[in-house]
Amino acid sequence: MGLAASQARFLSLTARKSDIEFKGQQVNQERTQNAFLMGDLVQQLVNDPGMENTDPSKYGLIENQIILAQSIDRNLELDLKNVDTQHNEVQTEMDAVKKVIDKNVDMTFKTFA
Repeated sequence: MGLAASQARFLSLTARKSDIEFKGQQVNQERTQNAFLMGDLVQQLVNDPGMENTDPSKYGLIENQIILAQSIDRNLELDLKNVDTQHNEVQTEMDAVKKVIDKNVDMTFKTFA
């Protein structure tokens, strides 16, 4: 691969890496919002410990919402692991392309030196 093609590939990988990092930030933001939601739901249960006996339908509804939020969090965690894997793959490829660029630069300057 020539120097220009290598540099173009490196720039393409840099853009992809930035996109992946942004997606990771979005997933983390969703997980944070979901955690606050779960915290609020648990706080409702803690504030009214007798709710299970006095209003079982409300208690069951909150319990189901917590289970749903936990399920969403597990899915987001899997998404984040996938994003992390993609990030590592792109970083590895960037390192390889950087070595090719360095090798091309060394060979070019040795020719003119």
